[in-house]
Amino acid sequence: MLPIHNPQGERLDTCYHAGHRDDCLVIIGHGVTGNKDRPMLIAIAEILSELGWPCLRLSFAGNGESEGNFTESNISKEITDLTAVLDQVGSGKTKKMAYIGHSMGGAVGTLTAARDDRINVMVSLAGMVHTAEFVQREFGDVTPDKGHMWDDPEFPLSSSYVNDLNQINNTLDAVSELRLPWLLLHGLKDDIVPPSDSRDIHQRLRRPSELIELPDAEHSFEGHFPEVCQAIQNWLEKHL
Repeated sequence: MLPIHNPQGERLDTCYHAGHRDDCLVIIGHGVTGNKDRPMLIAIAEILSELGWPCLRLSFAGNGESEGNFTESNISKEITDLTAVLDQVGSGKTKKMAYIGHSMGGAVGTLTAARDDRINVMVSLAGMVHTAEFVQREFGDVTPDKGHMWDDPEFPLSSSYVNDLNQINNTLDAVSELRLPWLLLHGLKDDIVPPSDSRDIHQRLRRPSELIELPDAEHSFEGHFPEVCQAIQNWLEKHL
């Protein structure tokens, strides 16, 4: 696969997992402070690939080994990153494509699917819906451009990030006309993105859609990768 660059010219770090279903591709996006090499994303790609689904793990610009500055990362910019991937791998609509987004990556997928019909199937893993509430809840006591996300110096909190998520506010209106198959999974012990986010957007989605709540799972689904992958596999078999 050729290198992928976003509209700013920044190279996006990706990893391709081959599968025998040549007419399909599953793109996997991470959440804030994450990257393509988070254990859950690797597990999903490896398991789905073994089952025949080609997968592409993506680090958004400014994250992982992708070029760019983390302080410029926000949902709106990551939409352009995902669109750049679709432009390269989905030109001519020769492939049926699914997008799997974790946390903020779920919001990125939602808003991308609302404007780009090349995404045929959506999977949200603890997907962020109420973006402004998230910023206030997690970073309301942090000064943008001076403080850090969760006190981690590697991840400065930028005004660009805060302003973007406040401006978006939520992703509910974006799904009102969408009819693509949509699977949502959320752990009931998630203390980063509340399960109510998935419940709220599930109520807005047109069918076919399904919400699976895992009673003992936290935000990153540690210890629950097999059941997450099985649910995704079942959904892809049915709808992609």
